[in-house]
Amino acid sequence: MEAFLYQASVYLAAAVIAVPIAARLGLGSVLGYLAAGIIIGPVLGLVGSETQELQHFAEFGIVMMLFLIGLELEPQALWAMRHKLIGLGGLQILLSTLALMGAAMVAGEPWQVSLAIGLALSLSSTAIVLQTLSEKGLMQTGGGRASFSVLLTQDIAVIPILAFMPLLAVQSAINITDDGSIQRAVSTMVEHDGSLSLVKGLPGWAVTLVTIGAVGMIILAGIYLTRPVFRYIHAANLREMYTALALLIVVGISFLMTLVGLSPALGAFLAGVVLANSEFRHELESDLTPFKGLLLGLFFITVGAGINYRLFLADPGDLIGLALLVILAKGSILYFVGRAFGLKRRNRWLFTLGLAQAGEFGFVLLSFSRQLDVIPPALTEKLLLVIALSMLITPLLFITYDILSKHLGDAKPEHEPDEIDEEGPVIIAGIGRFGQIVNRLVRASGVKTVVLDYDMKAIQLMRRFGVKGFLGDPTRPELLKAAGIAKARVLVVALDDPKKTLMMVSQVRRMRPDLHIIARAHDRTHVFELYKAGANDIVRELFDSSLRAGRYVLENIGLSEYEAAQAEQTFYAHDRMTVRDLADYWKPGVPSSLNKAYIARARELEKDLETALLELAEQKDQKQA
Repeated sequence: MEAFLYQASVYLAAAVIAVPIAARLGLGSVLGYLAAGIIIGPVLGLVGSETQELQHFAEFGIVMMLFLIGLELEPQALWAMRHKLIGLGGLQILLSTLALMGAAMVAGEPWQVSLAIGLALSLSSTAIVLQTLSEKGLMQTGGGRASFSVLLTQDIAVIPILAFMPLLAVQSAINITDDGSIQRAVSTMVEHDGSLSLVKGLPGWAVTLVTIGAVGMIILAGIYLTRPVFRYIHAANLREMYTALALLIVVGISFLMTLVGLSPALGAFLAGVVLANSEFRHELESDLTPFKGLLLGLFFITVGAGINYRLFLADPGDLIGLALLVILAKGSILYFVGRAFGLKRRNRWLFTLGLAQAGEFGFVLLSFSRQLDVIPPALTEKLLLVIALSMLITPLLFITYDILSKHLGDAKPEHEPDEIDEEGPVIIAGIGRFGQIVNRLVRASGVKTVVLDYDMKAIQLMRRFGVKGFLGDPTRPELLKAAGIAKARVLVVALDDPKKTLMMVSQVRRMRPDLHIIARAHDRTHVFELYKAGANDIVRELFDSSLRAGRYVLENIGLSEYEAAQAEQTFYAHDRMTVRDLADYWKPGVPSSLNKAYIARARELEKDLETALLELAEQKDQKQA
């Protein structure tokens, strides 16, 4: 018990110390977890032989992650991805396997060993890539979606690869034995694993039937059993039972998949897709997300802690070189595949740098190959270290992408800008949720507007409702000139991107010092930036709606509509005055939390607001008396 508590304390302390530091430095949590593992493992030696066993437990984080991803994907969405799954993912696996197999053969390895190496190293790290894409908000980009498609294809491909590996062992036995001992070699291959399995010893057709039956059970249970079971749990009125049920679903499916020889991660993903349309989806997400985060973090720590530092120190240059060679080879293929499938520059680099490493399934395939005597033990140890090193390098590749993305732009826009043939007194840049309301009010009042937006879907949607808009980047001076910026009386900057909003206000103010500019602000800091850039009226996108919600609260705790409206108006007037006042204390590039003068003045103004609202309450009491 003491040993367990000690190890738990070491792992948790390492995570709590290293991950926040890495996050604050902008390196991401994954690199923090890996660094924590290296420190408590090879560097300080605080953890030992239990790391490998703990890694198998921590791999449940990958299973939970794929289950949660499946919950976000409806079956129709998965079907719509079939071309990317087969084409993009399949081509990447094929070309990467052939390239790495060729490199191994050039190094003098037999073709069976080379093919096993190529298959193992062709797979990328689902855990690291998806975690990093989610943290950086890149999952919904073109490069993020393409990366997810390839990772999903790789996870599916693990199953046929595992089924294919024994054939390489048989071929190896044929090549290396000439004494009729093929049967003995095959028996060794099938007896290496004493784990429980329903398909061991069954003929091929029976294995197929059992596999189809297991998948069918998951689908039918997801459709017909989840509602009755959740209602039964709900009747108990115990919050922890929901968590227990969520864990049971994931663990039970993983166990079933293991029995029939399939990937637990794939089974969990399939279950998630089946439950994507369920009303209990959000309940499952909220229950499992904390477990997923902790287990994934534990998995990354065990990767760092499990590095064989003696083998690494024996020849660090060779091992780092091999890891970089794997990244370079896979990266070149990914860049070619991304270009062939039409990914734009920024998305293509995200796709290339994000997937260039080897992954956790490589550990599984290499260990399986060693058990089958396909790859010699010494070479397997070396390759396992190469995979771990490539995973350690991955966060640095994402940092490289962050640097590149600031200087990259798509070489050519997806759609040519429209030719603008109208002018009006009001120009509205951006026709999203914010700009639509402004445009409707102004046009309904009989004032002509010229609408600009770089989102083709938004422009097409407005045209269906009879509102004419022009496609193009509103920040381009030539587009603004064509829209009549020289004669316009008001410009409304309603763009979603705060940086583009600021850039547009600055350049338009230089073009037209007399133009009245109304700008949409993301937050108070953005208000100060726009104020300095020259905007006349600045509207925080959530301020008015939040103020109205606060008025509703006051109305429902005892204040009359008039009294709540007075409080709202007082707050509104005070906040406008506060923003103008604090703008003199705000310093560009200095966080408000570190600006002592700003904080002191904000506190004084907050006390003034409290005093003003208390005076309103006292006036109410006096009238009632």
